[in-house]
Amino acid sequence: MRCRSRADPGFRTDGGSVTAEFAAVLPAVILILAIALGTMQIAGEQLRLQGATADAARLLGRGDPGASALVQQVATDAQLTENRQGDLVCAEASVPVSLGILIGITLSTSACALDDAP
Repeated sequence: MRCRSRADPGFRTDGGSVTAEFAAVLPAVILILAIALGTMQIAGEQLRLQGATADAARLLGRGDPGASALVQQVATDAQLTENRQGDLVCAEASVPVSLGILIGITLSTSACALDDAP
């Protein structure tokens, strides 16, 4: 087996270019991954808030005073407002979310239930 030298026409001198290209692309890949994970976390928070708001609307419809505490269990700084419209009682919840560079996002959701309170 013959050892190649730099004077050989088949000798490749670009052995480190893959490492340099990887190092140049890595921050962009990490940023995209962080944004995707943050978005998934916000979507999960939105689903938990929606479930708690639906449960709170049902509790308000039965006249149970624990609706606000239920939403507070999902997010401690969540705000719950109650709105009655005829035979319906509606609960609206909102919570500010900040995840790294995603600052100033407010999640909000609403749900309604029949007003069965005596």
